[in-house]
Amino acid sequence: MDLDAFTAVHSDDWKRLDELVARRRLDGPEADELLRLYQRASTHLSIVRSVAPEGTVSASLSMRLSRARTRLTGSRSNFMEDLANFFVYSLPAAFYRVRWLTAAVGAAFILVVWLTGFWAVNTPGVLAAAGSDEEVRRYVEEDFVNYYSENPAASFSGMVWTNNAWIAVQAVVFGITGVWVPWMLYQNAVNLGITAGMMAAHDRLDVFFIYILPHGFMELTSIFIAAAAGLRIFWAFIAPGRRTRMTSVAQEGRSLMTVGLGLVVVLFISGLVEGFVTPSPLPAWLRLGIGFAVLAAYWAYTLILGRRAYLAGHRGDLSARDAGVELRTA
Repeated sequence: MDLDAFTAVHSDDWKRLDELVARRRLDGPEADELLRLYQRASTHLSIVRSVAPEGTVSASLSMRLSRARTRLTGSRSNFMEDLANFFVYSLPAAFYRVRWLTAAVGAAFILVVWLTGFWAVNTPGVLAAAGSDEEVRRYVEEDFVNYYSENPAASFSGMVWTNNAWIAVQAVVFGITGVWVPWMLYQNAVNLGITAGMMAAHDRLDVFFIYILPHGFMELTSIFIAAAAGLRIFWAFIAPGRRTRMTSVAQEGRSLMTVGLGLVVVLFISGLVEGFVTPSPLPAWLRLGIGFAVLAAYWAYTLILGRRAYLAGHRGDLSARDAGVELRTA
């Protein structure tokens, strides 16, 4: 077969295919024509490959068909568009959905911390069990503060970020058990309460708050958010409503794993505060102000942008196509 003659005969069809692919919009007849030309060009490619599979005609026709196939089947949005949709719609909507449960988890956590600290200060033998008098004194006067500056700020920020992000993701993933989240929260609340009790018993409660709150405002809130998401998944399993249990868990799991991914970013910010602001020589009021500003920014993001996304129908779930929604026909 003469490839030059074959190309000359069919080049008009190929050029027309390129024109239709390049158009921004196609009406009905043009879409039908695009499909017909695509099928015709596919036959042409099979013929060309049987004669010269590695030739330039075969390569150019393959590229034409690839572009046409993308136009016919639709292409996925680009990365930057997906990223924008995630931070503008999916993530704030997912945060918004767990806002009340986040507040409830936080209130319960703070109550346990306070009760534990009160118990530790007022019950003989509790603080003694934490170590000898010398060990406790060294901890409250030196080790507690030195913990935040004994490593370079950048490496310390990275360490606390990865550790806290791992805890947050676990809270979401293992929340379906209904046990892991309450136990994790209780352990951390008791440990924090014992520490607060030790500091209070040595008249250093002010130091405790100055070094805990700048990063703790957002860091602890992130853990509360993750715990709330995990408990929502657990509740979806217990009370699926009109959905099947599997569908309920799948939908909630997809939506609230968005929370886990978003918290990786949020905890990165709180890690920077813990590494660079908490141990810094800045005045206490400024360190606390920076920490509170980060927390306020989160709640503004959730309550303003999240409410808007939620009312627009976003829930943090994947798109119908990505979630594998099946279209049923009668």
